[in-house]
Amino acid sequence: MRTTTAGRVAIALAAAGLVLAACSDDGGSTSTDGSGDDGGGGGPIALDLPRSDSDFWNSYASYVPQFADELGIDLMEPTNSQNDVAALVANVQAVTSQGAEAVVMAPQDTGAIASTIEQLNNDGIPVVTVDTRPDEGDVFMVVRADNRAYGEQACQFLGEQLGGTGKVVEFQGSLSSVNGRDRSEAFAECMAANFPDIEVFEEPTEWEGAAAAAALQTRLTQHPDINGIYMQAGGVFLAPTLQVLRDQGKLLPPDDPNHIVIVSNDGIPQEYEAIREGHIDATVSQPADLYAQYALFYAQAALEGETFEPGPTDHDSTIVEVRPGVLEDQLPAPLVTIDNVDDPELWGNQINQ
Repeated sequence: MRTTTAGRVAIALAAAGLVLAACSDDGGSTSTDGSGDDGGGGGPIALDLPRSDSDFWNSYASYVPQFADELGIDLMEPTNSQNDVAALVANVQAVTSQGAEAVVMAPQDTGAIASTIEQLNNDGIPVVTVDTRPDEGDVFMVVRADNRAYGEQACQFLGEQLGGTGKVVEFQGSLSSVNGRDRSEAFAECMAANFPDIEVFEEPTEWEGAAAAAALQTRLTQHPDINGIYMQAGGVFLAPTLQVLRDQGKLLPPDDPNHIVIVSNDGIPQEYEAIREGHIDATVSQPADLYAQYALFYAQAALEGETFEPGPTDHDSTIVEVRPGVLEDQLPAPLVTIDNVDDPELWGNQINQ
């Protein structure tokens, strides 16, 4: 929900079909509407890409200029911090010195970015974070899906497919990241509560595909009867995982009794193709398109004086207050299996079209 304090952004968003539900006095919602001059407002917006070694983040990057154009945003040339918090800090310093009036970022280490966010707060520069929520500091909005739900959906799918027994390797993301923690904790809690006879081998990877491949090789040697894998990020884990299984003769079709059930997170086109080929069984579709769309939307809204409140939006998400003063727009992230992998509404089926 939002409370409107400026009109021009409502005009631009109405034109783009992106308007959120506005709060009414009785707690309900109506859609915001406006008329007048065209285009967005506000000053230059900077955006830092978190890495270029992930198919998911490369997909996100491809959507950024599209939605910047649609919203009429003055977008500065995006920077890329390459999964390095020091590079992110340097990039933020550079763009603010060049006149950025709002900053969009996706910090991979959510603990180490606090001082940079504090400096931006002190300078009156609004911050929107994408996919991750900083452990400290004030941000205008967090644009993210419910990452605990990722872990829970992966757990339920694997548990049911394995009949409640077996051995599962889990490629954890960086535990210095709120996403890695949320997915790992939710997966562990769900397994303990619902599938206690499944043994889980937790493998921290720092979101590095090589680390996942090495861990999988070791576990398969120690436990050749492993029958499940949970990849917390298909964008970095998919290719190395399939290569290890292929090399060991364990990349088997779903109807083979020795098939290893694999569930992933991201929703990239490569995962969809792997589902169609029977190499993996499911993924949770992380909305790369909506991340780009609403990250820019909220950055523009901040510059136009918009404010928001917890509640449902008109784009099938819910804004929640995750800690005092920090709001998070939790975007939908559906489970994709062989039953719905060809759904044309999934962004992973649209990006190459």
